[in-house]
Amino acid sequence: MTSREPTGLQTDLYQLTMAQGHWSLGRADEEAVFHLGFRRAPFKAGFALACGLAQAVELVEGLGFSDQQRAFLATLTGNDGEPLFDPGFLAWLGEMKPTVDVDAMPEGTPCFAHEPLLRVRGPLVQAQLLETALLTIINFQTLIATKAARIVAAARGDAVLEFGLRRAQGLDGGLSASRAAYIGGCVGTSNVAAAAAFEIPVKGTHAHAWVMSFTDEEAAFSGYAEAMPNNCVFLVDTYDTLRGVDRAIAEAVKLRERGHEMVGIRLDSGDLAALSKAARQKLDDAGFPEAAIVASNDLDEYRITALKQAGAKIDVWGVGTRLATAYDQPALGGVYKLSALRANADEPWRRMVKLSNTPIKTSTPGILQVRRLSRGGTSQLDVVFDEAFGPPEATGSGPVVARSIDPLSDAELTLPNDPEVTSVDLLEPVLRGGRRVCELPSATQIRERAKTLLAELPEGLRRFDDPSPYPVALEPRVAALKRELIVTSEG
Repeated sequence: MTSREPTGLQTDLYQLTMAQGHWSLGRADEEAVFHLGFRRAPFKAGFALACGLAQAVELVEGLGFSDQQRAFLATLTGNDGEPLFDPGFLAWLGEMKPTVDVDAMPEGTPCFAHEPLLRVRGPLVQAQLLETALLTIINFQTLIATKAARIVAAARGDAVLEFGLRRAQGLDGGLSASRAAYIGGCVGTSNVAAAAAFEIPVKGTHAHAWVMSFTDEEAAFSGYAEAMPNNCVFLVDTYDTLRGVDRAIAEAVKLRERGHEMVGIRLDSGDLAALSKAARQKLDDAGFPEAAIVASNDLDEYRITALKQAGAKIDVWGVGTRLATAYDQPALGGVYKLSALRANADEPWRRMVKLSNTPIKTSTPGILQVRRLSRGGTSQLDVVFDEAFGPPEATGSGPVVARSIDPLSDAELTLPNDPEVTSVDLLEPVLRGGRRVCELPSATQIRERAKTLLAELPEGLRRFDDPSPYPVALEPRVAALKRELIVTSEG
């Protein structure tokens, strides 16, 4: 557990009022199972990229309430002006230590709608209190990692840098966005705090203000080259872009004479396709074919794709606002649902389903696990099963026929019965009794994992527009139980 302030207040008020309700009814220590997932992949994509687990683990490990935090809760009142929380409940919160079990998809795992990314099992009140903060962490980082993966795919091997801190939702949001963007495939960030915290390569040179602070552009470039000769990417569009390129080249010649090389130039406005082609010609003709052309200015996967189709000569893409804020979809819409409950370990589990007039909001009951089936290095299908029932097994009569997990679909899916098919269970033990049981990888290791696993997805699934659907099946016994619970609840 970290030495920072306990994380209990990182929640919505209704989590605490429910917690007091369970405590007052003697239900606080009933054993509960919750699952965290999402109902639709973001950006109309075919997948999402799981991210945020490391921070989620720290949050769980820090679950508790300090004296000061409980003193604040004691000041809250109900609509009658009386204290909202019972002193006995607040005292109980002061003694609470995290004892939950957490199983989760490792960060960097491609994931899909209606399957759990994370499972929490333990005392009902603890599992309930974690809901809001776990959703905050996993929702945002998964969203940004997914966006980054799409932008990196659009760049088709070119380097992508994350430049979004100044437009992020606060400094903490910027820190999380930089981490998630790196995991999604960006090669570096402009965010120095993120670079220090997560060992991410940090990149950056100068802004328009540097140029404007000098009497002219030549003096600005010369001054920067004098001060930082080993970090020269000249921003050339403060005034006239192509004249700026000429001035950068003139300074690059002087740098070379002093034993240094200009890294490149940056374009931040105008017709990036036309300007980059003209700049490339100038740089090549002047003897600087290795000088990179960096582009920025409201880039995303769609604009990068269009620029490449237009023949832009851009080597490095600096992506800011549209990545760090997930500009076209600012929330993942993840959910955290109770799926099983029992009074104690001697009692049978009561599995439950959350119904809705909106079918996509109907939850799946059980103590769930996700098994991914692959053939020839390509992911084929995911199966969601209840660990108490066990995974689906092919029989002598042939392969198992399962139902799509999508509540809007009645499709049946055939689970392959093929010796060439390999499988892996995606939810791995992370915490047991509130303590870590695994070593969490670095951001760089997660980034490499994501790169490998994204390459294993079917090609059609990775399209930006109208991606092929990826099949996610509900194991037959779970599907039958879900239908039974729906009928019983509706009756």
